[in-house]
Amino acid sequence: MTIGARVVKTGLAVALAVYVSTLLGFPSPIISAVAAIFTIQPSISRSWQQVVEQVQTNVLGALLALAAVRLFGQTPIALGMVCIIVILVCIRLRMESTVGLTLVTVVAVMEANNQAGWQFAVERLLMVLTGMAAAFVVNILVLPPRPRKQFIAQVHDAHDQLSLLLRMAISNEMKESVHRDEKEKLQGKLRKLDEAHRLFEEERPLMPNRKQANARQLILSRHLIKALHKGVDLLEAVEEHYFAVSGSEAWAQRFDQQIEELSKYHEHLLLKLEGKMKANAAIEPEEEREGRLIAQLSDYLHRSPEEYKRLVFVASTMLEYAYHLRRLDRVADQVQQRREAEAAEAQRPV
Repeated sequence: MTIGARVVKTGLAVALAVYVSTLLGFPSPIISAVAAIFTIQPSISRSWQQVVEQVQTNVLGALLALAAVRLFGQTPIALGMVCIIVILVCIRLRMESTVGLTLVTVVAVMEANNQAGWQFAVERLLMVLTGMAAAFVVNILVLPPRPRKQFIAQVHDAHDQLSLLLRMAISNEMKESVHRDEKEKLQGKLRKLDEAHRLFEEERPLMPNRKQANARQLILSRHLIKALHKGVDLLEAVEEHYFAVSGSEAWAQRFDQQIEELSKYHEHLLLKLEGKMKANAAIEPEEEREGRLIAQLSDYLHRSPEEYKRLVFVASTMLEYAYHLRRLDRVADQVQQRREAEAAEAQRPV
């Protein structure tokens, strides 16, 4: 079991929140610690957005709590009604992620207001803000999130798993239990990649000249994920249709060779993006071979449509995987050319 950066930062944020609360003389650091836990996010952009939204909803929740105590007193029914109103307001404002901490603020403010007046209630609100500030500072200064570097590593990891499954799909030599476990791991990695891509979409670069570079990176990451998903589609098509065809063994070598080439092409594309391939390296597989495969399948389909049409399903999925790999290749070339042009322009003397 590995301890990730977010785990470490959560612990540091709680410690800092408690320490600052003690320095400021707050009666209890627990609320600050809870606020710090809620504010830690996987990216600086999302962390800042979380702070902004938390401040808005927590201040609003505190005001509603103070008003409810003045109008109805500190009763369980009043507390429950305020919680319902706060949840509805957060949903209305599309700030559902702030509900948990805002409810903590409401309960703390109403309980404090009953004990020592509104000044103590305001102090409870300041404790919440202190915890949020501590978490934001820790998220920026300690092991700042590097989602793009993590994304590339996750892409390589997912491709390695996909390549293993694709290369053994036709031969069917892997144990079913192992195949099932490996496929579940691959699906989990793809879900993480989809989440990482959502983080990219939420990022807002601080420097105006980084907007175009971020937009290009966003497009490239979308194509990287799309290619992986198309590889999984091919894997599922082989599992569902290929083995259901009687006499599919006659096609094993041709399908296996084609899948091997596509998997190798995918691997070379990732190496190319890292700058590890020679500039003139020919990594794209021949489209003529794909055309010959389709022609052969068409001939067989004319002889026995019902028997061989499921092989066409596999072939079409294979062609779609190849199409998206070539599309990724073109996008990668455009992104790299633009980067080189920007680098050359930056080095040009004024």
